[in-house]
This record gives sequence, structure tokens and C-alpha cells, in this order.
Amino acid sequence: MLASIGQFLLILSFVVAAVLMLVPMLGYFKNNDNMMRTARPLSYLLFLITLACFLILVSLFVVQDFSVTYVWQHSSLELPLRYRITATWGAHEGSVLMWVTVQALWVAAVAKYSRSLTLSQVSRVLSVLGIIATGFIAFVLFASNPFEITNPAPLDGRDLNPLLQDFGMIIHPPLLYFGYVGLSVAFALAVAALIGGQIDEKWIRWSRRWTNIAWAFLTIGIVLGSWWAYYELGWGGWWFWDPVENASFLPWLAGTALIHVQAVSERKNAFRGWTVLLAIIAFSLCVLGTFLVRSGSITSVHSFAADPFRGIFILVLLGIYAGGALTLYALRVNQLRSKDTINIESRETMLLANSLIFITSTFTILLGTIFPMIFEAFGKKISVGEPYFGLMFFLLMIPMAVLLPLGAQMKWHKDQFGTAVKMLTPHLLIAAVLTVVTYFLVNGLNLRATAGVFGGFWIVSSSIAQAINYRGKTNAGFVGMTVAHIGVGMFLFAMSMTEHKDIEKDVLLVPGQTTQVAGYDFTFNGVKEVAIENYQSQQGSVFVSHKGKKLVELHPQKRFYPKQQQPMTEADIYPMITRDIYVSMGEQITDDGGWAVRIYIKPMIRWMWFGALMMMAGAVIALFTKRSKKQEHDQVNQVMKNKLELS
Repeated sequence: MLASIGQFLLILSFVVAAVLMLVPMLGYFKNNDNMMRTARPLSYLLFLITLACFLILVSLFVVQDFSVTYVWQHSSLELPLRYRITATWGAHEGSVLMWVTVQALWVAAVAKYSRSLTLSQVSRVLSVLGIIATGFIAFVLFASNPFEITNPAPLDGRDLNPLLQDFGMIIHPPLLYFGYVGLSVAFALAVAALIGGQIDEKWIRWSRRWTNIAWAFLTIGIVLGSWWAYYELGWGGWWFWDPVENASFLPWLAGTALIHVQAVSERKNAFRGWTVLLAIIAFSLCVLGTFLVRSGSITSVHSFAADPFRGIFILVLLGIYAGGALTLYALRVNQLRSKDTINIESRETMLLANSLIFITSTFTILLGTIFPMIFEAFGKKISVGEPYFGLMFFLLMIPMAVLLPLGAQMKWHKDQFGTAVKMLTPHLLIAAVLTVVTYFLVNGLNLRATAGVFGGFWIVSSSIAQAINYRGKTNAGFVGMTVAHIGVGMFLFAMSMTEHKDIEKDVLLVPGQTTQVAGYDFTFNGVKEVAIENYQSQQGSVFVSHKGKKLVELHPQKRFYPKQQQPMTEADIYPMITRDIYVSMGEQITDDGGWAVRIYIKPMIRWMWFGALMMMAGAVIALFTKRSKKQEHDQVNQVMKNKLELS
């Protein structure tokens, strides 16, 4: 009965989304206010229906209704309640339904918080969001239906993938989807502006807030995914340049470029065409990422499905969304040309340069991600991995690190490079001294690590100084920028230390044996059998001590999930301020209880994630920016000047 209700609501949500797609837009073209006024109530109705549909799927997992195919394929009688709930979005069909539900929430939020827009503007925006919702609900309904029935129903299910039976999977996917889908708002605003043929500073300012929120969610989602991979997969790494990891990183990079150029477009009638194009690119990359994850075109521990029909369906959606938006852009691009001139020696130029660096990085990583797929289509195989991605990204981030403090130091409209460089020279020296000190403290750094450490110190030092110099004259936008930039510097420093100064040791240990790594003693005390919830575990005991003082007892595990006959490695980690001590177990090697044990010392890795969280916090803080009276006055003067020039 519940599954039938869910199926009915899914069909109803498709109908409502289709009406939202058509009626307000027709009202705009016919100049019919009554038709345009349907946009908001339809948006609220769409959210309520999709939310009810999603909650029904959650309920089916909670009550373990194995007559539903999706439920028995990804749950079991032994699965704990918390994982029965998260199994709802643990595989393809449920995760797409979550995508649709989150998107409907964004649509409702735009309807609620768009009172500053005119009726014609909001009707266009919500109608474009309706187009996106219609496409993805159709994808759920015709290619990924989670309410399909199995008759007769099995007595038990297959169980959830053991990799997903973890706290990280409870919160990582929803937050990532909030970011992914949130970029559809910036896309809808851009397309709606192209349909209307006009984009002004009010439109950009309103769009910028939504972009910041989506970018913040995407940032925290990526950070949580990295953290999950680090502690759950047992290999000690935090980023593998996996195609699915890249699928979330690509729209993040494009969104970063968009945020920087929106800062200029909001203040001046400049770069508006570039702003619109970046909004289109960012969301198009979200849809492309969905294709990579769900088409079966790539192999990854993170991928959801391997169905060519689903891949073709998503490519069609990508063609409709991106192709339609780019066609509109080509038709309207002349109307988006900048009317203001930009001085080369200004903050605007620096922000444009950084946006170009980020979008170049985006397409560099995109090429490395899709090239193996292209070659495979022609019967050839190539592998593009960390050497390519790491080197290219490093080379592109060097100018970003150089320009970031310079851009923050430069004044709006007009400044002098010489003055800005003179102000920042002491911080170059501070960064150089701190880099030399770090070099000797850690017994040397290679070239890439030295550049990363120097760049981190340079950004943090200059950002703190700028905050001190401008105290009393700051607003939320400036504070948010400073916090985010300090986060960038912290991330660069910590990433360089983690990547180039970590220590790894594989050793065979028998009970009572001690090995030493980086001044720490690791004593293996053997393994005991434990049964926990729906798995059995061989749990190790490793005492960690330093200079004769015991620090902690770690308990790495080798888990076995009987339902899926699948073993899992579960590391145990001792977090410290400056490093993590990370221990995982391999297999039993000898009859006298000897096990393969892998030990990592991961310097500064927590600071890397903290830096990323500071970037997110900066985006959130910037939401509370209020334009000063002087800024509003300058904006009005500029608009009047443009009108006089046109007349």
C-alpha cells in the first residue's frame, strides 16, 4: 500500500513540475499576471509532494517491506535502524529521489525568499527550475523507480553495502546534494535573465547569495567525503583523483570562479556575460558529474549504477539544459556586454584573473577525467591518475596563491600595483622566514611542498594583516572573504605537509612485538574475536607510546559481513594537534598470530580539513553583507551615467 502511494505521489510530482515548467513561463510571454502568480503555490506543492514521496521510501526501509525491489536489494533483517534509514539514499534509485527532493526544497526556498523580485522575474526563475525538476523526476519515474514491486517478496534482503554502513554516509550525501542541486538556482537565475534579456546589479546580488549557500554546502559535502574515504577505506589517503571525486570537485571549482566574478558584477556593470556563462557551466558540470557517477562509464568505489540507458537519459538532460542555455546565451550575448571600463590596476582585474585560473583548472581536470572514457570508446585504454592531476593542479594553483593576497589588497575601481606590492612585501618576507623554519623543523621539503608551504604562509599572513588594517571599516563581506582566504592558506600549508611529509610503514607483527615509527613505539598485543550488530570482527590491540609514556590503545579491525560475504578493513586513528597516528590491519600471515599491520603518521591533516571548513564559513559569513549608503549612491550614479551615455 505504501509503495503504491509513493508511486502515485511520484507521478503527481511529475505533473506538478511540468505545470510549473509551462504555466508561469507562458504567463510571462502572454503578460498574464494570473498565470505568473501560479509559480509560487506550484513550487510549494511540488516540495510537499516530493518530500512525502521520499518519506514514504524511508518508511518502507524502516518497516523492512521486502516486496519493494529497492528495499530488499539494499537492506536486510539484521541491518541496524540507522542504516536502514540511510540505505534510502545508499544506492542509485533512492539517491536520485533524494536529489529531486532537495531540488524541490531549493525551488520552494526561492519561491519563499524572492519577494524583492518582480512577478515576471520570479515566474521565469521558478519556471526554469521547473524544467530541471521535470527532467529529473522523469529520470526517476522512467529509469530509476524506487517503488517497483517484487512478487513474491523475499523473506530477507541482500543487505546494504558495508562501505556505506558508516556515520559519514549518513550526512555526506545529503550535504553534497544540497550543494550540487543548489547550483541549479544560479543556473535558473542566469537562464531567466537571458530570457528576459536583462541582468542588473540587483539580479546579480540576489543570485550571489544563492551561489554562496550552494557553494558552502558543496564545500562541506566534499570535505566530509574526503574524511570518510580517509578513515573508512583503510588506505590512509584523503583524495585519489577518482572520477567520481572529480565529479564533485569540478562544479566546486566552477562555482569558486563564479563567486569571484559575481563580486565584480554586483558592483559594476562589468563581466556580466562571463557571470552568466559561469553559472551555466557550473550547473552543467553538476549534471555531467551525475552522468559519470550513474552511467557505468567509469569504475569507482563511489559510483552508483552501471546502466547505459540511465547514462543516455542523463546525457539527454544535459543536452537540453546546457544546450538550451548556451543557445540563449549566444542569442543574447550582445545585450550582456559590459558598459563600464575596467582599470587594469584594480581589484576587479585580480578577481577576473582568479576566476580564469579556476575555470582553467576546471577544464584541465575535466579533460583528465573524461580522456580515458574517450579512448576506451575507440578501443584503446589509457590511465590518467595522480601524477597528471597533481602536477597540473599544482602549476595552476601557483598563480592563484600569488594573486589572491594581491587581489584582496588592491582597491576597487583604480589602484597601483606598486603600492599593493609594497604593502605586501613584509608578508613575503614573513612567509619566506616561516618556510625556512618549517624546512629545518621537518628535515627538508621537496619543491612542491616548499611552494605549498610558502603559499600557505603568504596567504595567511597577508590576510590577517589586511583584517587588522581594515578593522572598524569592515562588513560581513570583507570578514567572510578574509576567513575564506585564511582557510585557503591553511589548506595549502596542511595539504603540502600531509602529502609530502607523511610516513608509512608496513610491518609483520606477532603478539608482544614492538616496532618504532617516527619516534613512536607500536606494541601489538594480538587479536580477539568480537561480534557487533550485523558483522563479526577480528579486533586488534596496538599500544602506542612515546618516550616510554603510553598515549593510547588503538583497535583496528578486520570485519566480515556474513550477509554479503564481504570483508572490510576498519582503521583506528589517534588524532593529535599536529598529526594523526593511523593504524590498519591486513591479513594474518603466520600461525603464531603474526599479522600484517600498516602504520601511518599523517602530519597536519586535521588542519587541512579545518582550512576547508573555514572556506565554507567565509561563504556563510558573506551572506550577511549589507551594501553601504555610499555603495548604493555610487551604484545609482553609475546607472545614471550609463543611461546618459546610451541616450
